Amino acid sequence: MKNFLLLVTITLIGCKQKDAPINNVVPQKEMKRIFNEIKTPFKYGVVVQHPDITKMVDSPTIFRENDVWYMSYLVFDGQGYETWLSESDDLLHWESIGKILSFTENTWDANQKAGYVSLINTDWGGDYSVEKYRDNYWMTYLGGNTVGYESGTLKIGLATSTTLTEAKEWNTNNPPLLSPEDKDARWFENKTIYKSLVIRDSSKHTGHPFVMYYNAKGFTADYESIAMAVSDDMVAWKRYGGNPVITRGKGICGDAQIAKIGDVYVMFYFGAFWKPGAFERFACSYNLIDWTEWEGEDLLAPSEPYDKRYAHKPWVIKWKGVVYHFYNAVGDRGRVIALATSKDLTK
Repeated sequence: MKNFLLLVTITLIGCKQKDAPINNVVPQKEMKRIFNEIKTPFKYGVVVQHPDITKMVDSPTIFRENDVWYMSYLVFDGQGYETWLSESDDLLHWESIGKILSFTENTWDANQKAGYVSLINTDWGGDYSVEKYRDNYWMTYLGGNTVGYESGTLKIGLATSTTLTEAKEWNTNNPPLLSPEDKDARWFENKTIYKSLVIRDSSKHTGHPFVMYYNAKGFTADYESIAMAVSDDMVAWKRYGGNPVITRGKGICGDAQIAKIGDVYVMFYFGAFWKPGAFERFACSYNLIDWTEWEGEDLLAPSEPYDKRYAHKPWVIKWKGVVYHFYNAVGDRGRVIALATSKDLTK
């Protein structure tokens, strides 16, 4: 009987080890399954373009409220970034509502306010609603006071609002959350910090309920990598880990977006200049900390006149069986927001 129980125990342990991920690495078979789920081979075309072609549109963030879709996005007019809001009934046709983060005077973020709505539901095929926390909606933003395109020393700012769907200015009277000048800034982020994404982690994989991903450059690492920070209250943030979670050691890895497909977290991000152009990639994780990068074909790449230079900066959702991949396209129509889908919606 003792030998029988020993045999059963060994067998069960062996089965558990066989089925469990090794060192939190997502198997390539699973990565391929995810790729087939999220791929969008059909390019629908440009969905947001500024009426003034000299102004550039950038970085879509998509969410849903009261059965209406909303997109926060950036406009660059030569001075710097401001953040705008648009709405849609069908994810295809968008109408601008107005500005929600504007230039100010004599502030640390006077000429750069590139905002990204926080705490959007990450469930793949979910409702894409935005969580209200402590009676406010939350947004992090790329902030700085230098005129120009992503010029000077950029930091991560915090904005709050009691309204999510109106063209009203968010409150930005807060000090920077993270700065490359912080004493604890790591070697790959002590030069400047770019786009950020904040999600709620209900499982507290890091021991904290809020997780931030952001891309940054260092003085000795003059390339963009994706880093992590964590918080218990959305206000006080601390850096997590000693190294980037995604990097190629050259070019750019940036603009993370997170979706949860079953028990797998998927990070959509863009790559640039570690091979020609700018293109969309993804990585997968079981714990939001250890990421397995997809080594196959690009999730999205330049192929049309309007994205012939860059196809990058993703926001990807699944709605009613269709995957919508919004991205920043740069080509013969300037810098615009375009859309690719899993089904051909042009017919």
